[in-house]
Amino acid sequence: MKFAYRFSNLLGAVYRHGNLNFSKDGNSVISPVGNRISVFDLKNNKSETLPVSTTKNITCVGLSPDGNLAILVDEDGAAILVSLVTRAVLHHYHFHKPVISVSFSPDGRKFVITKENVALMYHAPGKQREFNAFQLDKSYYGPYDETTCIDWTTDSKCFAVGSKDMSTWVFGAERWANLIYYSLGGHKDVVVGCFFEKDSLDLYTVSQDGTLCMWESDTELEELKKGLRYKERKQKQRQSVRGTEGQEEEEEEEEEEGEMRGEVIKGSADAPQEEEGVKNVRFRQRSKQYFNKEGDFNKLTAAAFHKDTHILVTGFASGVFHLHELPEFNLIHSLSISDQRIAAIAMNCTGDWIGFGCSGLGQLLVWEWQSESYVFKQQGHFNNMAALAYSPDGQYVATGGDDGKVKVWNTNSGLCFVTFTEHTSSVTNVTFTSSGFVVVSASLDGTVRAFDLHRYRNFRTFTSPRPAQFSSLAVDGSGELVCAGAQDSFEIFLWSMQTGRLLEVLSGHEGPVSCLSFCPARAVLASASWDRSVRLWDMLDSWHAKEVLRLTSDGMAVAYRPDGQELAVATLDGEISFWNSQTAAQMGSITGRHDLQMGRKETDKVTAKQASKGKSFTSLCYSADGESILAGGHSKFVCIYNIREQVLLKKFEISCNLSLDAMEEFLDRRKMTEFGSLSMVDEGAGDGDGVELSLPGVKRGDMSSRHFKPEIRVSSLRFSPTGRSWAATSTEGLMIYSLDASLVFDPYDLDLDVTPASVRRQLKKCEWSSAILLAFRLNESALIREVLEALPHEQIPVVCSTLPDVYVEKLLAFVGATLENSRHLQFYLTWAQSLLTIHGQKLKNRSGAILPTIQSLQKSIQRHHDDLSKLCDWNIYSLRYAVALSNQRGLKRAAADELSEEEEEGSDEEDYLMSEPLMTERELLS
Repeated sequence: MKFAYRFSNLLGAVYRHGNLNFSKDGNSVISPVGNRISVFDLKNNKSETLPVSTTKNITCVGLSPDGNLAILVDEDGAAILVSLVTRAVLHHYHFHKPVISVSFSPDGRKFVITKENVALMYHAPGKQREFNAFQLDKSYYGPYDETTCIDWTTDSKCFAVGSKDMSTWVFGAERWANLIYYSLGGHKDVVVGCFFEKDSLDLYTVSQDGTLCMWESDTELEELKKGLRYKERKQKQRQSVRGTEGQEEEEEEEEEEGEMRGEVIKGSADAPQEEEGVKNVRFRQRSKQYFNKEGDFNKLTAAAFHKDTHILVTGFASGVFHLHELPEFNLIHSLSISDQRIAAIAMNCTGDWIGFGCSGLGQLLVWEWQSESYVFKQQGHFNNMAALAYSPDGQYVATGGDDGKVKVWNTNSGLCFVTFTEHTSSVTNVTFTSSGFVVVSASLDGTVRAFDLHRYRNFRTFTSPRPAQFSSLAVDGSGELVCAGAQDSFEIFLWSMQTGRLLEVLSGHEGPVSCLSFCPARAVLASASWDRSVRLWDMLDSWHAKEVLRLTSDGMAVAYRPDGQELAVATLDGEISFWNSQTAAQMGSITGRHDLQMGRKETDKVTAKQASKGKSFTSLCYSADGESILAGGHSKFVCIYNIREQVLLKKFEISCNLSLDAMEEFLDRRKMTEFGSLSMVDEGAGDGDGVELSLPGVKRGDMSSRHFKPEIRVSSLRFSPTGRSWAATSTEGLMIYSLDASLVFDPYDLDLDVTPASVRRQLKKCEWSSAILLAFRLNESALIREVLEALPHEQIPVVCSTLPDVYVEKLLAFVGATLENSRHLQFYLTWAQSLLTIHGQKLKNRSGAILPTIQSLQKSIQRHHDDLSKLCDWNIYSLRYAVALSNQRGLKRAAADELSEEEEEGSDEEDYLMSEPLMTERELLS
């Protein structure tokens, strides 16, 4: 089973760098995260990271109009064509230069990429199978500096390209007689965006200094006329110009080369020559608008335009964005969403939702401008993650980072639902209590804090008598004792969760305490230290150290097996030793120094092979069944070992992103010069915020800003309590690896008679038990599900009572996994109830082995309970409101009826009095 883990999701990072895209239906946003892309479903509130990756960080993403294909281009210009339907890579291509932007035509037949000062148009991959999916059609030259943006007309006849030379170029996608190219000026800074009006050649251009130019064309799109083809133009030139024989041969060679590589269109500052009888397209500047007020300079960094609603969205370096209606330039909305630079903006197909990406903080926001509310708001750790912990039911993951934040993520949706910001320094460790509703975190700011997941507040803060930097943390099984180890005073502090008081300070270590772990079975605390020892502290006997385990090197990590009978310790010399927790005897060891396979950093003076001799594992975690152990450290690999055989089962490569440091084993000799490595030289113009060019006398900007490559490392590892997934915090983010049942064919007790046909024959005969046994022997999930759902629900207790003990656990595990995504809640809950009721005593005797299965079942039931309870509560509130409303209306109606009755009685009395004769004077006196 350990070989079946596959990458399933990336948490902890939602946006890094590059452009954003919305899906065709407008309900999902596609965001580049490092060298991967994540798809955030805004309707269902879920996220998914595609199982494809590039060799370096993604800089631009192009999405086809039908939403089925995506082109991902990395920093070096290496591109992959990905199917968003099958999640598979269809084609690899290299543009040999960094690509600035990529855009598909609205009809989906072409796409344009811009690199340096050239725009290249390719035939888009179609539905038929092509050998070369990227076939060059035309090359467009015109700008004198790097290009910045692309936009197409709605009928795909023309496209515009913005440039850093402050000009915008309009090119024809086909050979038009009256529009070959056109250059537009009018700006004093870099052009950030250019946008066509709907069904028109009218154009809007936006520059970095906050200037908007509106351009009006004297020609409609329908008036574009077909021009001469390449061969026809060449023949016409030959007829008009009589050259020598050699010149004609050169022209023939150029013609053949043009046919092979695609047509080349070169623009110049002068207007293109007009053909006879055809008037060229002309543009004129209709107006010019300014976003910045007088005396206020705010650099414009991103822009997007929705053609149907005429809404222009602009983002600035200060984190402010504006909404304007064009062409009147009416300000609709202005808001500050961040204090960091807005790097990317996108609008969905309806124009209601606007996506913003802020690369400085790793923020991704989706704003609905009409209701002025957030549809989606996520932010990852903008520094490295340091620790993670699973909740007891496996539904939540808590992470702590160097940014001082503690975040809690939902493993089903992949989204963060609460962030705690009380710490003022790096968080070094996090853990859940046994109840699953309290998260405890330790930090270098000298505090240990407890957070309540019901009210989302910090309800306990533990401190030491003298300031100390806490580097390790542990909570006992009851959730009452909280322990933290200090890295400067070499002491362990023990607090009470209920009172918050300091109970004891455990002294004895002669070096920093690197790791703490409570025994699951007994009240024993294990502490590993740099003094080459592991101490076992008895929590019931005056907190004395009952045993001291001597190590061969500094202790880096310690972990108990889930049953508490074994202890694993990782040391600085790259070994993992296993100890009996009761007798304190060493049971074995694994030398994993060579399995780490360290890469060579660009600043290293020694080779990776020599550097790996001094590396070790810094994080350990037992699997849920206790048969294997995960180990990771300052490397891109995570190793999983079989404890009994003491052999390496598999190495998982956390990342293949060459934008990170220490990824390659050997340095590139071509980059080595007498002054050092060229990769250490800070090249490029920066991100637009700091100093763009290091020129003498430049005072504006941050002179200390430098680019650096983060080093790949794995800081923490945890197995899910369900045993079906494990997580690792790395430089890339929080990586989740899950068991993928669709990729595993693991039959049990298979012979020639066990086939899907024989299983279905038993179903027709109503031999339910036999059909279930055959299906489990074949072990295909779809077939097992078909058999179970074909069985009548009243027969479930009878079938459960006839199952052999071997198949009870398999069926219980299948029910727990299926219940998580199935709609047949009552049906599968009946299965679970019958299995646990009939075979409960036998399962209890093997509670240690089936604990992951029970926890998986509990996780599924708890998730459905939470969803249904919310729905039922909402229905109850709605019914109460309806009843109260009807009662109120009934009272009003009754009051109105009473009033009308009183009015009727009053009118009857008046009629009676008018009809009676007046009394005589005698009657009155009497």
